[in-house]
Amino acid sequence: MGRVAVVIVTYNSEGVLGGCLDSLAAGAEGVELVDVVVADNASKDGSVAVAERAGPPVRVVQTGRNAGYAAAVNAGIAALDLDAVDGVYVLNPDCRLRPGAVAPLLACLREPGRGIAVPYMVNPDGSLQPSLRRRPTVGRALVEAVIGGSLAGRVGRLGELVTDPRDYARPGAYAWATGAAMLISPRVIREVGPWDESFLLYSEETDFCLRAADLGWTTWYEPASVIEHIGGDSGIDPTLAALLVVNKVRLYRRRHGPLAGLAYYLAVLGGESVRALAGRRTSRASVAALVRPSRRMTALPQ
Repeated sequence: MGRVAVVIVTYNSEGVLGGCLDSLAAGAEGVELVDVVVADNASKDGSVAVAERAGPPVRVVQTGRNAGYAAAVNAGIAALDLDAVDGVYVLNPDCRLRPGAVAPLLACLREPGRGIAVPYMVNPDGSLQPSLRRRPTVGRALVEAVIGGSLAGRVGRLGELVTDPRDYARPGAYAWATGAAMLISPRVIREVGPWDESFLLYSEETDFCLRAADLGWTTWYEPASVIEHIGGDSGIDPTLAALLVVNKVRLYRRRHGPLAGLAYYLAVLGGESVRALAGRRTSRASVAALVRPSRRMTALPQ
């Protein structure tokens, strides 16, 4: 029986954390759940109290401030004994594991070259929540700017976001996936190193998966594992939506240099501008952040 530890990142997550913790026992059927760390970013609500009431094996690690998702993941992993586990499951607190969800992911990690395993993600109503991504390129950013990410994701491999339900019906390798639910092998954690805390929120999982791929590790999607994700605020909160866009441009420029980074920036800016003209509030915020970057895009509320 494989051994798994869980790291759950919280920030004012009192309303959802209990459901996540309650789902772990059934989700871990077929594996040994040896450790559960709640890495808390100085929540002002009752998140810590919810975690402490859960009792062993749940324990709380405090970052001392709202340090961002990557920093909390790093703090949670640092509290683990990686020699004692076969996989570390990084989770958002608004995730709910379906029964037996962990075992198929752990089985994936036993295959050579697979270092990260991700599940089939659904909305609370059971519908597909697209979570898989292809490698970001200037061409894909241009296509998404012209026809939109949802449609581009259904036409061959044109889009970065995978949206065709047929792709989610079969397992396979992808460039990266949402960091809301990600099982990582201890060897990959050691080889890739810490999550990049400069991103604070969004693109940190992209960066981690791409760095793992640089070292020959695959991010593997397994539809036999199902997890419910209530969802974040990036689709409705203009500030978070802008941070998502700004960080993906920063990451692309960092990996590909200033010239390719400029082309990617212009493609993303063009797409967001079109959607802003169509009246999308989040795109207006994204355009403003891309044109006039500010410290707000590199700091989270305390």
